[in-house]
Amino acid sequence: MNHPFIKQEKIRFKHVDYAGIVFYPRFLEMLNDLVEDWFEEALDRPFSKIHETNGIPTVDLKVQFKKAARIGEVLTKKLWVVKLGSASINCGFRFEDEQGKTCLEGEVTLVNVAITANRNDIKAEPFGENMKEKLSQFLIPNS
Repeated sequence: MNHPFIKQEKIRFKHVDYAGIVFYPRFLEMLNDLVEDWFEEALDRPFSKIHETNGIPTVDLKVQFKKAARIGEVLTKKLWVVKLGSASINCGFRFEDEQGKTCLEGEVTLVNVAITANRNDIKAEPFGENMKEKLSQFLIPNS
């Protein structure tokens, strides 16, 4: 059975605005952290190695802010694959508070790219079969 990648994050002072709630760009940084942790911990493809010759940029992002998250709360962040293409993945994500209420949800599309040695050009590069197999363990269509 396929499953989402799950991490928890405590809301800290650095995440919040004057009202004590998460400032919206910090949510996007938390999402990027979740993607980076997923690649390193679950897919065995850490960004420190990917970025030597490749990249995995975000090419589309849809976000809905559902509920404020406050300093001191612990969020459960979930990420899963909705659609797996040859060189791209469309992922769903959801951040929930300690009562299971959704604070943030949406979809992000990532593309596997090759970067030239001079770093002047990038182009989409299909995932290898091993990577597709790892990614497919997180495939939960229509979630």
